[in-house]
Amino acid sequence: MANAATSPWPEINYSAWKDTKETLQLWTQIAGKIRLTQTPWLNHSWHVTLYVNSRGLTTSPIPHGTRYFDIQFNFIEHLLDITVSDGGVRRISLRPQSVADFYTALMEALGELGVPVLIREKPCEIAAATDFSRDRRHASYDPEYAWRFWQALVQADRVMKKFRTGFLGKCSPVHFFWGSFDLAVTRFSGRHAPIFPGTAPGVAAKVMQEAYSHEVSSAGFWPGGGGIDYPAFYSYAYPPPAGFKDFAVRPAGALFSESLGEFLLPYDVVRKAADPDATLLAFLQSTYEAAAVLGGWDRAALECPSGSPAVCRAL
Repeated sequence: MANAATSPWPEINYSAWKDTKETLQLWTQIAGKIRLTQTPWLNHSWHVTLYVNSRGLTTSPIPHGTRYFDIQFNFIEHLLDITVSDGGVRRISLRPQSVADFYTALMEALGELGVPVLIREKPCEIAAATDFSRDRRHASYDPEYAWRFWQALVQADRVMKKFRTGFLGKCSPVHFFWGSFDLAVTRFSGRHAPIFPGTAPGVAAKVMQEAYSHEVSSAGFWPGGGGIDYPAFYSYAYPPPAGFKDFAVRPAGALFSESLGEFLLPYDVVRKAADPDATLLAFLQSTYEAAAVLGGWDRAALECPSGSPAVCRAL
């Protein structure tokens, strides 16, 4: 396995890990739907997401009666760790296995731990998807690529959290949406948006409309898929202001995708840059400016200097 100390931005060949990515996306959807079922609704579906941590991806604590439990994809030991606040623990091997077998093992483990959960089995945001308990087609797991994917998330999460500190207005956490399988952070202008007209397989229209109830500039990282066959950072605005796609964004290599309606920056541009952090921050900042400048956001009220560790923000 590659050494994170010498290659913090690992190479990710989409064609080499496509099958693993598709299987892992469905596995994370099962964990995410468990959190969805147990957690009170939070604006913009922020209650359903996963989070990057020092071992992989975690649900964070999920309530079950008077107890908590959490589910973690551990990409170091390649285990699914389930822990309960009363001390209960189960570990499921992450290995080549069907979605149906993974689903059965996870649900049985939750039952044995005394935290049974029922979920809607139909995957979200995947066309013509099969219910989890019947899906025996997706069964790939390459531990090397699962690890690379997580390492890329670690770097993206770290830089996106830095970017988040430069905004005083409403802003999402940096979080992982298992439906679209991307890491995202979203800034809000504070103004209401027109009713969102878009749809997604397996997602109710009212959920999509609530997610885009207010004007946003949203950015994130896809590891491949979603209309592109390479990993990339993205940024879009809703509603997109006039001239958005023609705004001059940085760095060189960034482009506007007419089919997706958003700016893209190939992951390899960041990975191969002399200063990957600065390269990604330039993309995040300039694409946000495309939304904020053209959309007439109150930037003086919403923005602030980026934060530094242990230094209180000056007033």
